[in-house]
Amino acid sequence: MIDAELLGILACPRCEPRPPLELHGSMLVCTICRHGYRIVNGIPHLLAEEAIEPSVVEEEIGAKPES
Repeated sequence: MIDAELLGILACPRCEPRPPLELHGSMLVCTICRHGYRIVNGIPHLLAEEAIEPSVVEEEIGAKPES
C-alpha cells in the first residue's frame, strides 16, 4: 500500500504534464496515458522504460481506481 501523502506527489514519468497516478491494487496507473507501474515491496517502480502497456493494465486490473 502507498501512503496517501506519497501518492499525492507521484506523477507519470512518461507524460510531460506529469499527471497524477491512481492506485489500483499493487499498481499505479497514469490518469492520461493509462500506462501502469508496479509497486514491489511497497516501492513504486516508476521507470518509463518499465511501464506496463495500457492494454495489459486493463486486463490485469480493469478500469476502476481504488479510493
